[in-house]
Amino acid sequence: MSQATNAGTRLTLDLWHPNCWAIDATERVGGGVLAHAIYNTPKTAPKSVNGLFTAFGDTKDEVERLLEEIHESPHAGEVLELQERFGRARDAPGNVVREFFLEYDPNDMVCPTLLQYGFVHSAPVRIEDGCEEWQVCFAGDRSEIEPALDGVRETAGAEVSVASITGSDGGAALTEREQRLDSLTPTQRKVFERARDAGYYEWPRGCSTRDLADQVGVSKTTLLEHLRKAESKLLDP
Repeated sequence: MSQATNAGTRLTLDLWHPNCWAIDATERVGGGVLAHAIYNTPKTAPKSVNGLFTAFGDTKDEVERLLEEIHESPHAGEVLELQERFGRARDAPGNVVREFFLEYDPNDMVCPTLLQYGFVHSAPVRIEDGCEEWQVCFAGDRSEIEPALDGVRETAGAEVSVASITGSDGGAALTEREQRLDSLTPTQRKVFERARDAGYYEWPRGCSTRDLADQVGVSKTTLLEHLRKAESKLLDP
């Protein structure tokens, strides 16, 4: 019984913390950032760390505005853009994707605090709309999770909420359907889920394309474009 209790727990955390260039940038403009890896170099340590990131968005202009905000952030150091990609990458959402290295102050990182309290991240961190999404594992008992989260909140000055939680044997891995949904941009997912909830995909249809466009607040042409791109990603073999 003890082994099952301590087998580990997977959580999705919605997190905000101060002095974060990615949170600040995505709060002001559209698009999002994936954080892949953080590392030290003899040239910059211990004053700064470097990270590999992906900026993503619906359009080239959206990604360029996001990168401009990142460049101008007082919490971001040198930004080195790697390449521009059009079309969906398998490991990132968005119609337009841009990879970059960025240097910044290690004191602005929340990862060491999460590790200190037993939360080990297990996937790239996704930052959108001024909030970070962390997929983490917690090795202790579930009863210890909330006190540990309180420790993160107090130590990092962070706002943290639990979006989902599963045991290690509770199917924590994303299903194929969840992976495909996760590949949608925020706008595509919003439009697709609104269409599904409104009965747009039922027969007969629960609402017309024009009614759905009015609900979402976009033109009929824009709505159909978002739906086409979302359906393409969800149906891609």
